[in-house]
Amino acid sequence: MNKLSKGDLMSLETYAQKRAAYRADVMAHKKTRRVALGPNATLYFEDRLTMQYQIQEILRIEKIFEAEAIEEELAAYNPLIPDGANWKATFMLEFEDENERRAQLAKLIGVERNIWARVGEHEKVAPVANEDLVRETDEKTSAVHFLRFELSAAMAADAKSGAEIHIGVEHPHYTHASGALPAAIAKSLAADLDARH
Repeated sequence: MNKLSKGDLMSLETYAQKRAAYRADVMAHKKTRRVALGPNATLYFEDRLTMQYQIQEILRIEKIFEAEAIEEELAAYNPLIPDGANWKATFMLEFEDENERRAQLAKLIGVERNIWARVGEHEKVAPVANEDLVRETDEKTSAVHFLRFELSAAMAADAKSGAEIHIGVEHPHYTHASGALPAAIAKSLAADLDARH
């Protein structure tokens, strides 16, 4: 999947004019990129459009228009765009109550390494987690993790041919599985995979 460049981004003025319609399109797209794992964990699969939206929003909020600062945002978010042989996702642990969140994050150390994805009858694939920085300590894990699922050529081909995709997490304190992903989500994830890899 092609990485984003400065030429792919709207100016602040243009984005302000088009934001409402653009945001509606992105929110509809994101619905086909979200996988809940039980009541407190969600995977948000990223792609070129979700990252373009993220960058546009940051530029808008921070009022960034200098070329160098825009390039910094591109450098930060381009690594989250799939490379054609993988899925990339933001994994979020969500607990509304602050005390419960603190207690659960202390119990869930290592949870991001216990997530898996499976295409059809292939073996489960564990993700490479948090390549940007360490997101856990001896006391707790983070509520947000970045994951990369590397798929074999056979897995990618099967996903593109409509094989079922399952996602799950197996941790001593949190175990849930998605079941077969709905067709719209499976199709959206399959679109991340370049058959040539």
